[in-house]
Amino acid sequence: MDSVTPPPPPKLLDQLRERIRYRHYSLRTEQAYVHWVKRFIFFHDKKHPKDMGKPEVEAFLSFLANEGRVAISTHRQALSALLFLYRDVLAVELPWLSEMGRPKTPKRLPVVLTQTEVRRVLDRIDDQTFQLMARLLYGTGMRLMECVRLRVKDVEFERREIVVRAGKGNKDRVTMLPESLVDSLKAHLDRVREVWLADRAAGRPSVELPDALDRKYSSAAAEWAWFWIFPASAESTDPRSGVVRRHHVYEQGLQRAIKRAVQVAGVAKPASTHTLRHSFATHLLQSGYDIRTVQELLGHSDVSTTMIYTHVLNKGGRGVVSPLDR
Repeated sequence: MDSVTPPPPPKLLDQLRERIRYRHYSLRTEQAYVHWVKRFIFFHDKKHPKDMGKPEVEAFLSFLANEGRVAISTHRQALSALLFLYRDVLAVELPWLSEMGRPKTPKRLPVVLTQTEVRRVLDRIDDQTFQLMARLLYGTGMRLMECVRLRVKDVEFERREIVVRAGKGNKDRVTMLPESLVDSLKAHLDRVREVWLADRAAGRPSVELPDALDRKYSSAAAEWAWFWIFPASAESTDPRSGVVRRHHVYEQGLQRAIKRAVQVAGVAKPASTHTLRHSFATHLLQSGYDIRTVQELLGHSDVSTTMIYTHVLNKGGRGVVSPLDR
């Protein structure tokens, strides 16, 4: 009787992807970690990571910092990818893993727009959908991807609330739905519902559900409640499942729209989508709301993160009047 040849073990990068998905990390994290592990392997002439250790990791990170001149955040991401590879994929527990130093991120004050500047920027976004999204970013304090990933069920019109699902750190939170956006958001959803109805009539695949909920609730993905509030105009291939379906709108479109609006408005600040979140927090503090309330709305786990916005209350060098003005 012929013996059955066991299948070959999965390749390293496939093992990496499997472990990342087991930990329910985002697709972006998966893509970033795979990218850095591949670069690490090619940097050392395709040597297998299990045959390398601290000197090779340090040499690679040193190259990124010195020759590559990458940003500190990029450098930290590359280190995190390699630590995940050794600890979670290769199951290598070596003393040097905990000794690897992470470069410290310099403390920078956030870019904040005045309320007048915010209005000028928002009024100069031509696209109707992008303008609504930008107003939501400023009016709720949501992060870019939190807004992009909103689903119909996440909006509570009667309670004037938006439930932000799986935000940073995979945490849910509740923020306000601005009264001034209720009518425009309802009108937008009426238009989006036509897209959903057309997809259902055409028999197109349903939207993606988080955490494999489609296995538990097989029909939920086709329900209106789970449809994207900001769906893409066309279908695309899901990079993990390979299914061709309608995804949410790509965030780059909104980023470009806001960048153009900042230029047209003549605002001489390096403002971005995240600047609207900074401005949201700053303007709430200026209006007298307490720091804990702002912390909850932003979804910060530590109030010290929110404290950076209190700089606006310290006008001109912590409220001190310059002797030149006396």
